[in-house]
Amino acid sequence: MNVLIVGSGRVGATLAGMLDDEGHAVTVVDVDRASFAHLPATFKGTTHLGNGVDLDVLRTVGAERADAVLAFTQGDNRNLMAAQIAKEIFGVKKVFAKVNDPIRAQIYRAKGIVTVSRTTVLAVLVHGMLMGQTEVGEILLQRANALEREMAHAEATETVAG
Repeated sequence: MNVLIVGSGRVGATLAGMLDDEGHAVTVVDVDRASFAHLPATFKGTTHLGNGVDLDVLRTVGAERADAVLAFTQGDNRNLMAAQIAKEIFGVKKVFAKVNDPIRAQIYRAKGIVTVSRTTVLAVLVHGMLMGQTEVGEILLQRANALEREMAHAEATETVAG
């Protein structure tokens, strides 16, 4: 799959690493060069310094050829704008946006953009765990814990080697 990720913070960089490890073609765009440091040392994809809502930047990185666009910057407005541009201008079929405001998330979901509100996702997960509803997050937590172990191992290996 050809994946374009807008935003190389912790979430975007972690997703980029996961997808890259699986053999997908991954391009990451961010306005801050320092953000690329969040990418794993093993990342073999492409990075591009630029604004992920700028049409020229999106054309340069091949947004029209993307199978998926994931908008994971720090700002809801930028994420929603990048997602909307990807869907409506470039015709990308799979478009995801990280949105902190649950009301906005619902509005854009109604427009066909898959939104993930960490506000509601985390609240539902913690509530389920607190109430003993293990089915709510059992698989999620197993996968997250495994990923965290892999990340810690890679960090330790990099520290020893470096």
